[in-house]
Amino acid sequence: MPLTLGIDIGTYETKGVLVDHAGTVVASAARGHRMLVPQPGWAEHRPEEDWWGDFVFVCRTLLRESGVEASEIVAVACSAIGPCMLPVDHAGKPLMNGVLYGVDGRAEAEVRDLTEQIGEDTIIARCGNALTSQSVGPKILWLKRHRPEIYAQTAHVLTSTSFLVQRLTGEVVIDHYTAANFSPLYDVATQAWTDDLADDILDLDKLPRLLWSGDIAGHITAAAAAETGLAPGTPVTAGTIDAAAEAFSVGVDRPGDMMMMYGSTIFIILRTAERVADPRIWYAPWLFEGEHASMAGLATSGTLTHWFRDQLARDLDPADAFPALAAEAAASPPGANGLLMLPYFSGERTPIHDTNARGTFFGLNLTHTRGDMYRALIEGIACGTRHVTDTFAELGQAPERLLAVGGGTKNALWLQATSDITGIDQIVCEKTTGASYGDAFLAALAVGLVDRGDIAKWNPVATSVTAQSDPRYDRSYALFRRLYEQTKDIAAELGAL
Repeated sequence: MPLTLGIDIGTYETKGVLVDHAGTVVASAARGHRMLVPQPGWAEHRPEEDWWGDFVFVCRTLLRESGVEASEIVAVACSAIGPCMLPVDHAGKPLMNGVLYGVDGRAEAEVRDLTEQIGEDTIIARCGNALTSQSVGPKILWLKRHRPEIYAQTAHVLTSTSFLVQRLTGEVVIDHYTAANFSPLYDVATQAWTDDLADDILDLDKLPRLLWSGDIAGHITAAAAAETGLAPGTPVTAGTIDAAAEAFSVGVDRPGDMMMMYGSTIFIILRTAERVADPRIWYAPWLFEGEHASMAGLATSGTLTHWFRDQLARDLDPADAFPALAAEAAASPPGANGLLMLPYFSGERTPIHDTNARGTFFGLNLTHTRGDMYRALIEGIACGTRHVTDTFAELGQAPERLLAVGGGTKNALWLQATSDITGIDQIVCEKTTGASYGDAFLAALAVGLVDRGDIAKWNPVATSVTAQSDPRYDRSYALFRRLYEQTKDIAAELGAL
């Protein structure tokens, strides 16, 4: 029986699945890891331990516990958090920790300098995206300025997925969807690397070879086989960012489809009929040639629920804390008894792109309970999400179909509050396995086991969430927007203390 293997490296956990040609999950495995925050505004992973180490562990666990022979696996695809920045030497050895995606804001000065040097309009026209904390180009410039000894040893700059593919196949590649986040080094019109806009960031020959996500990047080497237990010669796709694989896992595949991923952050992908250019959101070619997508993401979401549990619910058993907190929050009415929260605990990505934004509980008094605070936290994340969906609507890109994915879909309060505050119904598919399941489908697609439309058979719709109108939410959202505008200068000054 032919099987495909999908493995995804997330912010806090790695997941893998073995899937047959009909979409049945034959085996699954997971392993947790930490996000390192060496100083405020930074976010890192250890590439050897967290990326490759997790991949090997999950792969071997799947093979051992399923009893599957490695020869039964006909293709492998991986995804990972991104876009990341990882310099490696000529042997592919990491020279430092991997610098994570938009939650890492260390290159704020480089974003500003490159924007002033090139001009935002030019950057958007050529690269499809304004420079933000999500952009890899400024982080490479940060490396050059602040870690010159590492920069001098750098043979290639990889992202998380390309690091895994290189370990598996020896090939240094990256998919176009991920590469579009390397602004200002990627030209969306030519879909090629460019140094026309800034020739002092990095030699282009140090960037990976460009492929589409469904392309076969290479085959499992003897060395990789010895570590992972996979069969030498097994095809490996180019891979992609985890959010794209997760979107594909629930059938986001036509213009108007939107994925909302409830994870450590909220991440949104909207398939569009054409390129949409606006500095508030991100653009990338979709996983296949000639197709387009627009993206948005909050900086903290599920991360906030974990913070709240760890700091304000220490009396609860961590294994049962979230259901208990949800029950307390359900006893609080919409609007959390007059309590507002700004979810900007790590700055904010779209649509405000403000690394100085700070989290706030506003309106606290002695009558408020922990349940009120937890409800305000959930509603604050939902308000940040509405800020994004309103931005898409302003651009004429309101979604026709919204599919919810990720671990947060198990939180009924969060799902309902998001639908109520955004005014958008949500669809939840049968399998919420996530990006690793999308990887397995992309692997099957790459070797001809399935057609693109077969994802609807692999993962049919299970349920839906209907938006309920409540005027209290419209008022609280308006106040949410005002609160940010009126406190952002204070937040910036607090960051300098």
